[in-house]
Amino acid sequence: MAIKLIVGLGNPGAEYAATRHNAGFWLVDQLATDGKIMLRHDSKFHGLCGRVNIAGHDVWLLQPQTFMNRSGLSVVALAQFYKILPDEILVVHDELDMLPGLAKLKQGGGHGGHNGLRDIQSHLGTPNYWRLRVGIGHPGNKNEVANYVLKPPRKEEQEQIDNALIKCLIVLPKMVAGQSGAAMSLLHTDESKKREHKPALANSESVNKAS
Repeated sequence: MAIKLIVGLGNPGAEYAATRHNAGFWLVDQLATDGKIMLRHDSKFHGLCGRVNIAGHDVWLLQPQTFMNRSGLSVVALAQFYKILPDEILVVHDELDMLPGLAKLKQGGGHGGHNGLRDIQSHLGTPNYWRLRVGIGHPGNKNEVANYVLKPPRKEEQEQIDNALIKCLIVLPKMVAGQSGAAMSLLHTDESKKREHKPALANSESVNKAS
């Protein structure tokens, strides 16, 4: 199944822009930059959105502006409006249970305590959407998690996360084209480290809707 909507999770506002919890925003920002579009606010969808062409497929990009624990409101609004099914949605999010530098694709499963995923699953009524998990590491103490995710990564961690995002950009054309097995195989090996990142997007179209 081809991907028609890529959602980056994060919190809106300059004070959160560089924090670990915004790793999903970072990837969608890069997709928009590569595609030479500007994400525009649409009040119907409670978020910033734009449309790009990846590997010959039109794909919506979305950054919910509802804060993390209400992300599902934005996702389901856009998905229902454009008749996008749950298994045509890819949600990009930070992952505590993976080290910085790692990224993995999966479909379905639990929310693992991630408030954004929890709300998306609640609104969609199913866990059967795709997730692109970007490792940010764990503070080691569950009582420190809330503070940890709302802080910027250390310099070396940021470099590792950036490398993981490059790997994600390399495999996204396969994922968008419905080649999930090939995308997962490539991402979950070291093969993509050997490839130079090139913009994955072409023929992009920005969306400017009244907010």
